[in-house]
Order: sequence, then C-alpha cells, then structure tokens
Amino acid sequence: MGEAKKKNSSIDFRTLTMVLVLVLLWVAFTATTGGNFLTTRNLSNLIRQAAFTGIMGVGMTLVIVTGGIDLSAGMTMGFIGCIMAVCQVWGGLSTPVTILIGIILGIVIGVIEGVLIAYTDLAPFIVTLGAQLVFRGGMLAVTGGQTIAPFQESYKFWGTAYLIPLAGWIIAILAIVCLLISELRKRKAKEKYGTLTESMGSMIGRWAVFSILILAAVFILNDFKGIPIPVMVMAIVVVIFTFISQKTTFGRSIYAIGGNTAAAKYAGINVKKNLTLVYMLNGLLCAVAAVVYTARLNGGTAQAANGNYELDAIASAVIGGTSMTGGIGKVSGAILGAVIMMSIDNGMSMMNLDAYWQFMVKGVILVAAVLFDTQTRKRRK
Repeated sequence: MGEAKKKNSSIDFRTLTMVLVLVLLWVAFTATTGGNFLTTRNLSNLIRQAAFTGIMGVGMTLVIVTGGIDLSAGMTMGFIGCIMAVCQVWGGLSTPVTILIGIILGIVIGVIEGVLIAYTDLAPFIVTLGAQLVFRGGMLAVTGGQTIAPFQESYKFWGTAYLIPLAGWIIAILAIVCLLISELRKRKAKEKYGTLTESMGSMIGRWAVFSILILAAVFILNDFKGIPIPVMVMAIVVVIFTFISQKTTFGRSIYAIGGNTAAAKYAGINVKKNLTLVYMLNGLLCAVAAVVYTARLNGGTAQAANGNYELDAIASAVIGGTSMTGGIGKVSGAILGAVIMMSIDNGMSMMNLDAYWQFMVKGVILVAAVLFDTQTRKRRK
C-alpha cells in the first residue's frame, strides 16, 4: 500500500512539474512577444492546432503503456487524410461516407500492425518503422506529390468551425457537475473500503480549482469565436479513452501487460488479443486525427510526411507522464504534452526564431521528461 501511494504521488508531482513548465513557457513567450502570446485569439488557435496531436497522443499513450511504440502514426494519419481527400475531392463522396472510409482504414491498419506485433512476436519498432515507410510512399503514390483540395463545407466543419458561446457555457456547467459527481463517487468508494485519507475540504478545494480552470478556458475560447470543433473532438476522445483506460477490464489489462507481461499472462489476461485491440484503437485515433488535420488544411497532401507528427505524438505522451518502460501513463497527460509542444511551436514562431530552435527545445524537454521518469523509478525502487 505504501508503495502504491508513493507511486501515485510521484505521478501527480510529475504532472504538476509539467504544468509549471507550461506556465513558465507561456510567461516567457508573453514577455518576448510584447504580450501577443496570451491573447484569446492566439490561445484559441494554439489549442486548435494542438487538437490533432493530442488525439494521436492519446492513442500513443495506450501503445506506450503496453511497452510498445508506434513510429508510423504520423504517416498513417497523413495517408488516411490523402485517401479521404481522393474519396471526396476526386470521387465526389459525401462527408459521412468519406469519414467512415477513413475510420475503417485506420482500424484495418491498426489491426494489421497489432496482429504482426502480438502474434508473430515482431518488435513494435520494426513493424511500425516498416509501416512508416510504406505509408510515406503511399502518400506520394496516391497524391502524385500534389495537394488534393478543396473539401466540401460539411467536411471542413470538423477542422474550422466553432461552437456558439452559449453551447460552451452549457458544456462547462455539465463538466463541472460531472466532475463533482465523480469526486463524490470516488470518495464514497474509499469510505466503503476504508482507504479514505482526504478531508472533504481538500476534495472540494481540488474540485473548485478544476472548475475555475474549466470556466477560464471556456471564457478565453468564447472571447474569440467559441470552442473550436477540433477541441471538442479532442475532449470527447479524452473522456471516452479515460473511461476505457481506468474503468474497464481491458484498460486495467493493458497496464498489467505494460507492467509485467509474464505476470499478466499468468493472471489469465489474453495478451495477444489486448495488444491487437490497443493498436486497433491507435489506428482509429490516427483516422480521427486525420479528419481534423485535413479539415483544417482543407486538403490532403503528401507534405504531411515532412511533419514528424509521430514524434510529436510520442513526445506528447511522454511529456504528459507516460513511462517509456510501460505500465504507467494517463490519457489526459497526452493533452498536456500536446499543448506544451504546440506552445513551443507557436511561441517561437511569433518570436520569428528559426525552426531549428523549436526542435532543440522540444528535444531538451523530452529528454528532461524521460530523465525525470527514470530518476523517479530509481527512487521508488
């Protein structure tokens, strides 16, 4: 029990550290851009840009928690985007059919990768590296090196539209109420099993802090145009996959697999089946990210191969608290990591710094996050 408490506190401390890093970045960029960084317009654009990286980061979190890796996520996302562009722009298909094709393709790709990894014992690194090369070539083959555009207005909605302000406030209130219900349920469960150590005042204080943050976020987004649709999609993905990872047998199984695969097998967990499902869900989320990405750009392009988006997804998951050794990680942490990554891109672009500075700073933060994880695990042992 003592070890579990120590483990949880270390994860919370890491999350707080990353939040502090984000705050420091925002303060620094605000000071160096004459206050332009913290405008509601820029913050709205920043979080909208972080949406597709965050969505991929959620899938990457599940993969890394099992002890795996996906080096093909960015190329998968780009390839699916190009296929959907062909379907709608050249094929004239409707938006629902186009998106459905993309989702099915993402699931199929994920299943193929999962089966190869789980049932043939090929290393995830090799399988996904091979897939990365295949889809990089696939994008060029499908598009002929050109941008396929434009999409229909109903498709662009998923990357460029905003909720009306009233809808944003309604969502904020519902989120706050649901958060309170969740806190009370967890408290009741701890009371039932005699593990409650937190006072009611502490719980209410934590709920109040998160409620203020939710209201502040909605106020900022509404002050510009409203909550961007990509952000809503990301939020829905986070809620669904947080539930899956924390409240289902499947979710608990993937943490067990990442923690100790042999022990998971002895506990009766179907490791091969669960690994296949993890990569399937990862492929699904790559497809969702592809919809958001191509809708925002209003086109499918092989230039997505130059974006290194799989590295951003991996960095988002790791910076957000997912351990590269497996068994530890939170879906919500990937969103924090994605916001940090996009803040670096956005802030340094506003400062007119060369792109290489962005890569260098991202690299330093990523290495620091992994070092933090390594040192924390050593202290726990």
